[in-house]
Amino acid sequence: MHLCLPQMNGMLLFCMFSSCGSCVSAGGAVGPQLKNNQLYKFSYTTQVVVDKAQRSKEGSAGYKISSNVDVNLVWKDPSNKDEQLIQLKISNVKAEPASHRSEKKNVLGGTTIESLLGKSRLEALTKPFFLHLRNGKVKAFYSYWAEPVIIKNLKRGVSSLLQLQFNTGKVIENDVSGRCTVAYKAQKNKVTRTKYLESCKTEETGFTTHSEVLGVTRKSSSVTVFTIEDGFIHSAESQEKHLLIVNAHRSSSASVMSRQRFTLVGTEAGPLETAGTDAAMVVKSIDAKIAAVGIKAQKMKTRCKTCPSLLQQWQAVEKKLEPGSLSKASAPRSFLELIQTIRKATKGDILKMLKSASKTSLPQVVDAVTSSQTTASLDAILEFLNFTDAKSRVLQERFLYACGFASHPNERMLQILLGISKGKIGSPDIKESVVIIMGALVQKLCQKGGCNLPTVVEVKKMILEGPDSTQEESKVQMFLLSLKNSLLPEAIPIFTKYTESEVGAYSTIALTSLQRYDVTLITDQVKKTVNRIYHQNRRIYEKNVRAAAADVILSSNPSYMEIKNLLLSIGHLPREMNKYMLSKIQDILRFHMPASKVLKQVMREMISHNYDRFSKFGSSSAYSGFMAKSVDVTSTYSLDILYSGSGILRRSNMNIYAASKGATLHGLQVAIEAQGLESLIAATPDEGEGGLESFAGMSALLFDVQLRPVTFFKGYSDLMSKMFSMTGEPMNVVKGLILLTDHSEVIQFQSGLKASAEFQGGLAIDISGGMEISLWYRESKTSVNNRGALVVSGNVTIDMDFMSAGLEVSFETEASLDFITTVQFSEYPFLVCMQMDKTTFPVSEHMKKHESLSTGKSVVWQKSNKMLIPGSEFPLHQENSNMCKKVFDSSG
Repeated sequence: MHLCLPQMNGMLLFCMFSSCGSCVSAGGAVGPQLKNNQLYKFSYTTQVVVDKAQRSKEGSAGYKISSNVDVNLVWKDPSNKDEQLIQLKISNVKAEPASHRSEKKNVLGGTTIESLLGKSRLEALTKPFFLHLRNGKVKAFYSYWAEPVIIKNLKRGVSSLLQLQFNTGKVIENDVSGRCTVAYKAQKNKVTRTKYLESCKTEETGFTTHSEVLGVTRKSSSVTVFTIEDGFIHSAESQEKHLLIVNAHRSSSASVMSRQRFTLVGTEAGPLETAGTDAAMVVKSIDAKIAAVGIKAQKMKTRCKTCPSLLQQWQAVEKKLEPGSLSKASAPRSFLELIQTIRKATKGDILKMLKSASKTSLPQVVDAVTSSQTTASLDAILEFLNFTDAKSRVLQERFLYACGFASHPNERMLQILLGISKGKIGSPDIKESVVIIMGALVQKLCQKGGCNLPTVVEVKKMILEGPDSTQEESKVQMFLLSLKNSLLPEAIPIFTKYTESEVGAYSTIALTSLQRYDVTLITDQVKKTVNRIYHQNRRIYEKNVRAAAADVILSSNPSYMEIKNLLLSIGHLPREMNKYMLSKIQDILRFHMPASKVLKQVMREMISHNYDRFSKFGSSSAYSGFMAKSVDVTSTYSLDILYSGSGILRRSNMNIYAASKGATLHGLQVAIEAQGLESLIAATPDEGEGGLESFAGMSALLFDVQLRPVTFFKGYSDLMSKMFSMTGEPMNVVKGLILLTDHSEVIQFQSGLKASAEFQGGLAIDISGGMEISLWYRESKTSVNNRGALVVSGNVTIDMDFMSAGLEVSFETEASLDFITTVQFSEYPFLVCMQMDKTTFPVSEHMKKHESLSTGKSVVWQKSNKMLIPGSEFPLHQENSNMCKKVFDSSG
């Protein structure tokens, strides 16, 4: 490693990370050297193009700018040849499409560079500018303050090609792209510069979805190859590529590429050096209006002249956001368009829209405003909603759920919810939802490294201390559900304690929460407690609590003895629990889950695996299967159903997971629980369940966020009143519009040009569920109905102010999934039929490319693809198929 030695003039030699045995020969110079009295004449081209990730036949959209560039030395420090002031002057500018175009498709046909830029801009572009290099690095960039930003950025792009070192090593450099880590590799008369774009620090920061499955991955590269002759650049060729991959749907991905070529075409006699003590004084003596304006790209202010106002946009999409349209793709498409407009709107305009919306469309507007996640949108919705009014509970809950699903929440959003929780709230349901959703925001903020933010610390303290701070059952559940959403490691001891609670609901929440944690966090102490519950070592537990304990054991890297003890318990459990555990074991083996390896080892023992143990009958079951497999996402489902010995549903649990690139998303969980219903059919309750209050309810977890549970009935009198008033209509669990994918960034190219990338995915969803019991027909039916429409859209635009090019891609589909369980308990064994159906659904993809000028002239080419995916009934075990046949035969 070279040491940094102070020189006589106080400068430091450049410190390298690795020594170079093959440095470019340049007379000991660190960077490029210009000769006095010599004018270097270069040709320069830069182009930027956008296309789909898999390049399309129609060609890319984009532009190419070419020019001549004259370069000469203005001043050199007499005591340090590696400190130079260089003048650059652009001339003979031309613009053309990046790809070959027919005359009809050539938006630049018939234009001149002056008509494109305008006279003043062209004059600005062709005015000289200056670059101060010290040791091959940019010390300062000089141009005119009054120049348009796009002109200064283009000049910065040319200047960045002159920043160069002749030694191999890694350094941090400032250039038009920002402050970046750069690696140089020197070989003979060639130097390769690789810029690590992910390291670049720029003023324009974007955001992206916290979920990897729903997010956008960017792969970027930037390589410049220099050839050196006589100590100066002979040529420089740069290629920068950005691939934006929509993880859940790669065909909606896009690529943007920028190229620069800087080639010496000749030299001639040039001006002599200017005398002066330093570079700044020399520049001032040449032109007092020129100033150091910084080498990093400036932010361009773009204003859309043709974009509609927020109220105009709302009027255009209002009908598509009525409740009756929520199962159509037009709903999430309109939702995404509205969000884009809201993000540019003021608080006043947002309030006007909220106040102008109809009663039926207002909940969808609340979804859009909250999902926009801007300061103005949060201020507007906070002023609009009155949390003391219990009558507007639907709007308040929609606001809270949109906060829970927020794609990139900040501390202020959590601060708002904390403030609401401390104030007066008219509805107890809303009070619970506020605290539950705060847990989800804590998880997302901690994922982004914000666990030590003041508001996060305060909320963490509140929810961690919450369960032990009250005796009120609903409040204890509220805090436990909030902790379940937070996934805080500090909550594991709290959940472990509550798994052994005498209140079954606490135990179930605690056990299902433990199952969400990474298996590495499940300690031996947790495992001992959970095993103690399942095997009832200290007291008798409800069946659904024991089943939840078994799920934790089986998903937490179980040991040989844990599996053996589970298998040995089969045959000594209540009848339906025997069947449930047997079905669970068989499902793990069939679906090759992590515990299957140990299971197979244990089952080699006859005492664990024998006919008596594996021939238990009943109607409870557990089954997993694939919903879809693709290169992008693998989607799986699981259905677990546990009955009481009398044939009435005890627990039904439906899960849908999505996995992509090693990441997993819990897309949906709908759990229906019922208890204390044996008195309806004069049946005997199972062990440990004799004194349970009559109850039925539903709990939903959506996109990793636990929502507030819904109660169908509680207590015998409530049960009887609802039984006689049942309409057969399912109860709504969650309904609304969710922003799933949300990615926004500005890509700053080394050429000085920029691209903006926006990817959004919107889901319109309607989940409902119900439970019917007919004493006359001795039949019960539970249903979970899922309706949804999904739209993913991406827009990548290269905007040069005077001309732009872009790509729009979109994917959309509408689907429904129904899960129905019918139980006939007129005799034993009772008949159980489970059905999980998806309807035929459409899928369409759309691509649009455009090139346009500021005059309004544009060319567009587009392509669409539509298909129908046939409906189907998802397979379950053969036993279920046989049972369904009997149920339908008896019904007929």
